[in-house]
Amino acid sequence: MSRVPENHEFITHDGTSLFYRRWPATAPERRGAIVLFHRGHEHGERMAHLVDELDLPEFDFYAWDARGHGRSPGTRGDSPSLGCSVRDIQSFIDHLCASHELTEPDIAVIAQSVGAVLVSTWAHDYAPRIRCQVLASPAFKVKLYVPFARPGLKLMRALRGNFFVNSYVKAKYLTHDPARQASFVADPLISRAISVNILLGLYEAGERVVADAEAITVPTQLLISGDDWVVHHWPQHAFFTRLGTDVKEKHVFQGFYHDTLGELPRADAVAKVRAFILRRFETPLSRPDLNDEDKRGHTFEEAKNLSVALSPTSAKALYWRAYRFLLGLSGYLSDGVRLGHRTGFDSGSSLDYIYRNTPAGRGFIGRAIDRVYLDAIGWRGIRQRKINLEELLREALARLRAGKRPARVLDIAAGHGRYVLDALAGGDRPDSILLRDFSELNIECGRALIAERGLADVASFEQGDAFDRASLAAIEPKATVGIVSGLYELFPDNGMVTTSLLGLHDAIEKDGYLIYTGQPWHPQLEMIARALTSHRAGQAWVMRRRSQAEMDQLAREAGFEKIAQRVDEWGIFTVSLARRLP
Repeated sequence: MSRVPENHEFITHDGTSLFYRRWPATAPERRGAIVLFHRGHEHGERMAHLVDELDLPEFDFYAWDARGHGRSPGTRGDSPSLGCSVRDIQSFIDHLCASHELTEPDIAVIAQSVGAVLVSTWAHDYAPRIRCQVLASPAFKVKLYVPFARPGLKLMRALRGNFFVNSYVKAKYLTHDPARQASFVADPLISRAISVNILLGLYEAGERVVADAEAITVPTQLLISGDDWVVHHWPQHAFFTRLGTDVKEKHVFQGFYHDTLGELPRADAVAKVRAFILRRFETPLSRPDLNDEDKRGHTFEEAKNLSVALSPTSAKALYWRAYRFLLGLSGYLSDGVRLGHRTGFDSGSSLDYIYRNTPAGRGFIGRAIDRVYLDAIGWRGIRQRKINLEELLREALARLRAGKRPARVLDIAAGHGRYVLDALAGGDRPDSILLRDFSELNIECGRALIAERGLADVASFEQGDAFDRASLAAIEPKATVGIVSGLYELFPDNGMVTTSLLGLHDAIEKDGYLIYTGQPWHPQLEMIARALTSHRAGQAWVMRRRSQAEMDQLAREAGFEKIAQRVDEWGIFTVSLARRLP
């Protein structure tokens, strides 16, 4: 090693201090930075050989020790959740940009195995504007040689809670390089344990990312080991085929074991990585134009297929007919289901009921059915979205207070306004709160909630169309924080969303803030389309997902720069905080 690392730490989103190494560029002018993400069980120093082997003196190199690995704290092989570890990546990138004078387009990422799954999940959920990513043998599906191992692990976790399993992989099945084999065996910082929560979370994230790889627009190089004993090949090939970027390349190295970039004959692989990174930095940052995703593309086709009526005699049609029948029966007992049938499952009234999260119904059975209804994964995601929105609203208000600026909050489609009023409970009151909605019922309920909270002196609720740009532009005084939550997910048309975002740009002061939500993924789209009705005259509730990259592009082109983001554990709903640009 000719370049000597510096040791650093950074503070993550939950206050944990994680360890990382930095190798500063040695050329007179720095071109960018390469960030390394290690395999499971290992740590950043196991990738340090790449710093010299890649021969990129004009680039900084950074390598973290993931939470629970190497010199970072935490139970070995564990994390609060896989989603927490993915958010750690965003915290790390934010830290590097703030502390080392970088921007996301200055950064390329190289990740191996489990690290590659974390990075690809991050690329899917957060849509970072990094220059490129190199993924080596991503562990989208680990080989578990015991029959029915995965359902068995799920059952054991249900019975005994989280526990740990040890890796069966020996060093000689990771690489043919004797030196790396020996160092793996002797390394005291390597831990063979992995928690079952993380192992199962890895499977779930891998399935989601492979299934929806079209949402990833980061230029990508994929390296596949031909004789990999650790992970399956086919998900890697499926991932590559579905990638949503036009800039992608795949290389299969026959005879390589799992440690692709640590193999004995790795010079060719390393050379391909180097050439790919240099090509990306010689080309201006670009992403596919996603404005027309409402007219073409995978989410358009998905929504179109869900809107087509099934053949009445097909097995699927019979199944959903029975499902709707049982859901109708449930409405006689469950208050939540009955409210959904009456006002639409996507209505402000239904969402307010979901936020309250208190089962109600006729007798014990009705309350039990309501509890099952409230615990559906989509509704759990909605409640987490509320928590994330409240957190980012408080952050926006804190930024305004720090700058000695007035805090004027505007929500253009507030429903009952509960999430806004809950976020402000117990804290400093903003100077004003203006809630708007198109529904008279929502306005009536929202005004009652304002009175109940004792906020009538600063808060008001009026009728307004969130897609009427002139109406939004006429709002005075201008807001310093605008909010649009859960609205754009209900409307597939990007033209409508752009009009609304431009209206928000008109309604918010320069350097004010916008909080917007997205729905890049949902595991129950077909159930929702086939069984639930919307607030629009009982029509089927067919949703078109927008990838985070698409939603961010619409916001950016309307004059907003994303500065922070939150996402639930399942990757269903995102909440973003953006700064209003001139």
